[in-house]
Amino acid sequence: MTAMLDIPSLALGAEARIRPVVFETPLRRSDSLSDKHGADIYLKLENLQLTGSFKVRGAFNKLLSLGEDERARGVVAASTGNHGLAMAFAMKRLGVAGIVFVPEGAAQTKVDNIRRYGADVRFHGAEGGASERHARSYAAEHGMVYVSPYNDIDVVAGQATVGVEIARQLDGVDLVIASLGGGGLVGGIAGFLKAATKRTRVVAVSPRNSKTMMESVKAGRVIDTEHTPTLSDATAGGIDHDTITFDLCRLYVDGFIDVDEAAIGAGMRDVIEREHLLVEGSAGVAVAGLAALDDFAGMKVVVVLCGANIDASKLKEAL
Repeated sequence: MTAMLDIPSLALGAEARIRPVVFETPLRRSDSLSDKHGADIYLKLENLQLTGSFKVRGAFNKLLSLGEDERARGVVAASTGNHGLAMAFAMKRLGVAGIVFVPEGAAQTKVDNIRRYGADVRFHGAEGGASERHARSYAAEHGMVYVSPYNDIDVVAGQATVGVEIARQLDGVDLVIASLGGGGLVGGIAGFLKAATKRTRVVAVSPRNSKTMMESVKAGRVIDTEHTPTLSDATAGGIDHDTITFDLCRLYVDGFIDVDEAAIGAGMRDVIEREHLLVEGSAGVAVAGLAALDDFAGMKVVVVLCGANIDASKLKEAL
């Protein structure tokens, strides 16, 4: 049962494992957002992480947890971009061969970057869920190790190290806001902080155009939902019906909200224009969560800027 997983211990173990290869990202106070929302708002700058997103944490923790025989057989991943990019980077650094499947509409910038690290990139499916199902089957048929972007305890433990750093960097955090796709990031953060700080609330934000995990938690089981195009392509798509992150989100995340495309674009512009930081749509989703919430005045709030990998066409659309 996911409920029995010791996320705090797993996260601390992951941090020790990945620290030689993954650095601690800054936590920076945003004067502009603090003034705008009447709270003490900090930005967790995962957009500055290696490969431009938090995903490198889970990728390294997974590959470093594999045995020599498993590494020798090679790995298979599926991703809309950031997980694939992180896997390609980690595979190159650790000398592990592998294949990354991406949806047919994946951002060209991300595909090019994955190939730049030497991974074998293959296209399959119209959205991330279809790519993941195919990748899992391919790995099973060829005796390789499948690495899910979220449905893997080693990957989730790696993402939970974001929570470890937040707890170390800032005392008295009242609220953490993070984007929600498959649930590995927000579920890992929440699973750690609920034990580490007791007081911190965690809110997950989804794009209205693709919110499978949010609707699944509401339904009490994993369901399939409709997906339409969104600036937040990194959080788009379906999820595994047996994903371990469902229970993490259901048990540890305090609230779920969704935001429309206009709000996502506005969130991105707030960060790009006022903070002078490049972010992708999934980070804009988390920032948009500030405007959608109305119960954090005067609190210490951390917004996780989860990534910076944005295709030029989507950046133009947001601006």
